[in-house]
Amino acid sequence: MRKVLASFLTLMFIGLAAGCSNEDASKAAGGKTEVVFWHSMSGDLEPVLNDIVADFNQTHPEIEVKPVFQGTYEEALTKWNAVAGTKDAPTIMQTFEVGTKHMIDSGKVVPVQTWIDKDKYDVSQWEKNIVNYYTVNGRIYSMPFNSSTPVLIYNKDAFREAGLDPEKPPLTYSELKEAAKKLTKKKGKETERYGFSILNYGWFFEEMVAVQGGLYVNNNNGRSGDATKAVFNGDEGKRVFELIRDMYRDGTFYNVGQNWDDMRAAFQAGKIAMYLDSSAGVKTLIDNSPFEVGVSYLPVPDGVERQGVIIGGASLWMVKGSSEEEQKAAWEFMKYLTTAPVQAKWHVRTGYFAINPAAYDEPLVKDEWAKYPQLKVTVDQLHETKSTPATQGALITVFPESRQHVVKAMERLYEGIDPQEALDQAAEETNRALQGAGN
Repeated sequence: MRKVLASFLTLMFIGLAAGCSNEDASKAAGGKTEVVFWHSMSGDLEPVLNDIVADFNQTHPEIEVKPVFQGTYEEALTKWNAVAGTKDAPTIMQTFEVGTKHMIDSGKVVPVQTWIDKDKYDVSQWEKNIVNYYTVNGRIYSMPFNSSTPVLIYNKDAFREAGLDPEKPPLTYSELKEAAKKLTKKKGKETERYGFSILNYGWFFEEMVAVQGGLYVNNNNGRSGDATKAVFNGDEGKRVFELIRDMYRDGTFYNVGQNWDDMRAAFQAGKIAMYLDSSAGVKTLIDNSPFEVGVSYLPVPDGVERQGVIIGGASLWMVKGSSEEEQKAAWEFMKYLTTAPVQAKWHVRTGYFAINPAAYDEPLVKDEWAKYPQLKVTVDQLHETKSTPATQGALITVFPESRQHVVKAMERLYEGIDPQEALDQAAEETNRALQGAGN
């Protein structure tokens, strides 16, 4: 009997210990709740993020957020796929915007809407045109974090030299073509400066389609139901490809390739006078260019009403499998990130948009805008965006693959392939990917 009782007590003790172990698993040294935060903020962005995390940890002594750099968005997502649903998964995961559908379909995340509802948190303080991207069927799935949009960057000194008004950048395709002709400089058979360029990157194509109100895939960009077919090869996409084809034929368009650094270097060296870039890179460009830099909205085809831009960048996801205590701590961190003072610091030091528009009223931002009025242009374009399925952006699991098909199609334009033919092939390849993924 004593042996039975001893065995029972031993099992009970083990059970209690296991329970305590699970309960305390999220506790860091000193009894703090640990929040492991996987991110992809590299270069100059990482110290900015680390400073914000350090400030949070100092003002929230019961929580310890541990930022862990996991490489590029693609590399981080591959690592997350390998550990999602296990004890090795992080509490918070940063993922690029085109990974949204993948994260939702994984079933391994907790929609932030869950904690918004529990906390009765007022999300009206968040930037609507940013939140819209991460809202599906009325539920906010992740917290927007580093957000940007494309803008037209141009060399104001080159504008003056070409007899163009530097305060009147081109807003339509015809104005863009005309300005590019005047800005292009030739010396014999060599072109010393090209008028315009677009990086061979799918994001810019998506934006140029959306600003016209065009969709990327069917079923309202995959937002009223799973997308089954690519539709970016319609009139909107054709206009974009014809613009590139026409300007390349005219000798005013520079094929810069796929490398962001090469594109920016070409601009700063005076090789190109206008190009499309991310709003997040504006301040760095201004600081490092040997001439005055202008910033404007994305040009649209003549006669087409401007709809606005899609948010790019990334958001923060709460990972399923974390304890209630960890999730609560993660939610406290997310709320802290969206406060106006923190967002003001983030906007000024990185160039990314403030998730909380109240940040733009902070003295820090007002002082920065006085020095860099170009930053306000990027915010104005975002605020003027109309909320439609086109500007919300597409939801498909195979987005990275589809972008590669679009890039190949763009490159085929330089080989003389018909724009519609190149687009149709990219659409067909995307359709096969959609079918294979059961999107």
